Amino acid sequence: MAKYRKLSRTSSQRKALLRSQVTALLLNGKIITTEAKAKEVRKIAEGIIALGVKEKDNFETVKVTAKVARKDKDGKRVKEVVDGKKVTVYDEVEKEIKKDLPSRLHARRQMLKVLYTAKAPVEGKKKAQEVDLVAKVFDEIAPKYVNKNGGYTRIVKIGQRKGDAAMEVVLELV
Repeated sequence: MAKYRKLSRTSSQRKALLRSQVTALLLNGKIITTEAKAKEVRKIAEGIIALGVKEKDNFETVKVTAKVARKDKDGKRVKEVVDGKKVTVYDEVEKEIKKDLPSRLHARRQMLKVLYTAKAPVEGKKKAQEVDLVAKVFDEIAPKYVNKNGGYTRIVKIGQRKGDAAMEVVLELV
């Protein structure tokens, strides 16, 4: 018995297909696909969520001072004339950032190997905005499943596809 389904594709096509579907699942919460693809995507997605649950709180908070450009009411940088040149004015700001501990950093990199960079539409704007999916897994998805040991996804059959009669399913996060 094979360890995975080949899905009638070459290895590079199969890898790209599964990566894109896992990315879409974590971004949107559910996808519609065929049953065979859903079972393969489920394996990968559950592994990523399990990593997120395991390393959810594995960071330390650090205070850092950073230089930030001063902006006017229109959101443009404020400039001063110094020695005949226009120079941007900077303010020093203290920020608190999350610093990943080594195991969480490793988990983040493992997730980045699988997930594509995702863009989500923003209301009122023409361009889509990039979404940090790894941060979404750690901050939004993983906290929901802290008390659960696996079974983070659900497959619901919705019937046969009209064109080729393949069984279509909804793969969703529980």
